[in-house]
Amino acid sequence: MKRIVRPKHGMMVLTAAIAVLSLWGLCPAEPTNKQMGIPPGVDPIHKTYIPVVTGDFEQMRAKDIKDKSKYAERQQELLERRYDLSDRPSDVMMSAGRKAVQKGVRAKLPQGMTWEKLASMSPEMIKEKGLFPKGFLPLPHAKHETGGQVFPEDHIQEIMKLEKRSLERFDVAMDLPKHFLPEFPPPVYLTTRPDLGDVSQGKLLSIKNYFDIMEGILTPVQMEGLRLLLTPFPQQQFNQTTDRKVDEPSLGVSCLDCHANGHTNGAFHLNPDTRPHIARFRLDTVSLRGMFNQQIHGSKRSLRSIEDFTEFEQRSAYFDGDQVTAAKKGVNLPDRASQVAMMAQIQNMFDFPPAPKLNVFGKLDPDKATDQEMMGQKVFFGKARCAACHPAPFYTDDKMHDLKAGRFYKPEMINGQYNISDGPIKSFTLRGIKDSPPYMHDGRCLTLADTVEFFNLVTELNLTKEEKEALVAFMMCL
Repeated sequence: MKRIVRPKHGMMVLTAAIAVLSLWGLCPAEPTNKQMGIPPGVDPIHKTYIPVVTGDFEQMRAKDIKDKSKYAERQQELLERRYDLSDRPSDVMMSAGRKAVQKGVRAKLPQGMTWEKLASMSPEMIKEKGLFPKGFLPLPHAKHETGGQVFPEDHIQEIMKLEKRSLERFDVAMDLPKHFLPEFPPPVYLTTRPDLGDVSQGKLLSIKNYFDIMEGILTPVQMEGLRLLLTPFPQQQFNQTTDRKVDEPSLGVSCLDCHANGHTNGAFHLNPDTRPHIARFRLDTVSLRGMFNQQIHGSKRSLRSIEDFTEFEQRSAYFDGDQVTAAKKGVNLPDRASQVAMMAQIQNMFDFPPAPKLNVFGKLDPDKATDQEMMGQKVFFGKARCAACHPAPFYTDDKMHDLKAGRFYKPEMINGQYNISDGPIKSFTLRGIKDSPPYMHDGRCLTLADTVEFFNLVTELNLTKEEKEALVAFMMCL
């Protein structure tokens, strides 16, 4: 005789209440595209996560390979419309002395416009006439529809050489020219051994060589933290399932695959926090240098410790789908006491590069700086108001700020991205900033000169040409 299972009284009441509320229109319905701010004609299924991909892997791979050139050409056309992409090195070198910092403003102006004329116009007029430089708009992912981590060619080749692990995707590749990326491999500076300078030996730290490079420099606990940062774990596009974007089943990606040598290599992905998917923004990898004096982490999340950030990143940040799919791919759930704490400790040891012209208060030594650099410092702490968000000595205020750049342009779909206004973004440190191109959270500003022009326009500073050039010269010293 079959057992009859009756619902509990409380459940029956709840079900009935929901039914009544739905009839009365009081139970919230599924939000419409308009309510979510999604433009007409866009599939609303992307409001929470990318749908789980099913089907034959080889068919998906063949299609992605076939479409790769189409997306690459689309992105290249966008970049060429927005920027002067030529290689124009300055006489200032990055910290390791292997690569020159790029010079000049690269964002293109509308025809017949000058920076001075544009800066004299109101935000409303710029928006109405569509005159906001395209290079100052949010920069889409090279394949925004899919997103995921994209690595520069130098890093891909070196990891293959060292670990025989592929970071090369069959569907998308790095879009920015190499001369706009950080020097590779970056130098490594440690707070515990400032006397040693760069301890990297000119090598890229990997799971294969970290112990030989760091033996006698790190403690056993710090060494274990570094090991974990260099251990590849599954990620949305790099894993062992058929829902991947690499040829062979992959161990995954390590933390320092993006934050190369505790710095950055210019790898990018999509920010994990914003939904719907089309409104997510490209996220350029930030440097881990100087984490010891930063109190909030994540461009949007304002996580209050590096331990929180590390745990969140490992658990969920790089999975675009639902939790079940992430678990199938092999989501890593690090233990807070025995793993996260050690990973956080070594991250807090990555130091800024030397800045020989700065004194202990983070200001220029007049005996070492040029007149132009001294002028730039005066502008930075004065008329340009940069120090409001980037005070010395570490040039960050550990706050979130909203530049309200959306008052200069109308949201629109561009290369798969719906470019809404950015909203509050963490203030990143400017110490060692010459080593970290491209700039802004999404890498839309290719040079420091671009960044100065962006802030001059968006914050309505009305800086002169001489003041802007001096400001760039000063930031090269940080």
